[in-house]
Amino acid sequence: MTVPYVMRPARLDDFDALMTLAEESGPGFTSLPVHEGIIRERLSKSEKSFSGDLDQPQYGKYLMMMVNHETGEVGGCSAVKAGTGIDQPFFNYRVITVAQASQAADRRHDMDALILTNEFVGFTEVGTLFLRPAHRGGGAGRLAAQSRYLFMASCPDRFGDMVLAELRGVVDSRGNTPFWDAIGQHFFQMSFTEADILSAVTDNQFILDLMPKYPIYVDLLPPEAREVIGRCHADGVGALKLLEWEGFRFERTVDIFDGGPLVAAPRKLIRTIRESRLVKLVEGEADGETGLVSNDHFNDIRVSLIDGASRGDDEFVTSKAVLDRLRLSSGSTARLWLRS
Repeated sequence: MTVPYVMRPARLDDFDALMTLAEESGPGFTSLPVHEGIIRERLSKSEKSFSGDLDQPQYGKYLMMMVNHETGEVGGCSAVKAGTGIDQPFFNYRVITVAQASQAADRRHDMDALILTNEFVGFTEVGTLFLRPAHRGGGAGRLAAQSRYLFMASCPDRFGDMVLAELRGVVDSRGNTPFWDAIGQHFFQMSFTEADILSAVTDNQFILDLMPKYPIYVDLLPPEAREVIGRCHADGVGALKLLEWEGFRFERTVDIFDGGPLVAAPRKLIRTIRESRLVKLVEGEADGETGLVSNDHFNDIRVSLIDGASRGDDEFVTSKAVLDRLRLSSGSTARLWLRS
C-alpha cells in the first residue's frame, strides 16, 4: 500500500504552508528564504507558469507541493526553473587547476583556484526540495525529487537540454559558513544571511559589482574553508545521492556564498525520464510492482507513488485510490516509472 501523497502545482493559498516550510528549512536554503514578499512572489510566478500565460517558456518557474491526499496537509515541496541565467545572472565559482613550473628553480606543482563564471545560461534547474521531518520516509523523498523529471517529460520543449542542481553547502544553525567567512564577507561587507536575501530580491548586479575579478587561490584560504568546497549540507546528502542515481555529476563548480556543489546532467539521460513510459491505467486489484506515476498533464500535473502490476507493455493495473490522486479514470493514459 502506497502512502497517500501527491505532488501538485502550488497555489496562492499555499502561502502559510510554504512559509512553514521556509522556517523549518533552516539557514542557507536560498530558494526558501523566510521572507513573505519572496514567498508570495514565488507562488504567483509558479501559478502563472503552470497556467501557460508566459510568452517565453524559458522564464517558467514551477513550484510543486507534496500533499497528503487524505488530510490535505502539506508535507514538502520541490521545484523546476525552466531556464537559469536568463532573467538574471547565475554566478558560480568554477574550480580550475593552474600548473606552475620553473626550470630554473626545478619546481613544478598544481594549484586549484576559484574563478567567477556565468556559464550555465539556459540550463534548467531543479531545486527547492524540502520535506518536513514528520513526512520523510516511505518513498516521500523520491516522490518529491522524481516528480520534477516526470513533469519535464510531460512537455520537454519547455525545458533546456541540460539540467543542473545546486545543493546547499556547509552552513550551521546560526547561518555561519566557513566559505563565506573566508571570502564573501571581505568583499561584500555583510553577513551570509544578508547576502542570501539580497540575491533573492535583486537582479544580482551587486554580485558582479562586489565580487573579486581575479582568481582566488584555494591554498591561500584557511583550512576550514578549503575543506567545505564542493561539500553539501548534512541535510542534503540524501538529495545528492538521488541526483547521482539519476545521472547528475559534479562539475567542479560551487556556490559563491557557501561553496556547495553544483551537479548537472543531460535532460534526456536523466534516469527517471529515460526509464518512464506512457501506459493505460486500469482500475483493479494487483500488486508486485511499485514506482511513480504522473497524469502527464503539464498545466495540472499530478504525481503519486503507485503499486500494482503490468499487463503487457501498455497497461498497468492499480487501485482506485491512485487514480483519484491523479484525477484520472480507469483507462486514462499516464506516465509510469517502475522500480527495477
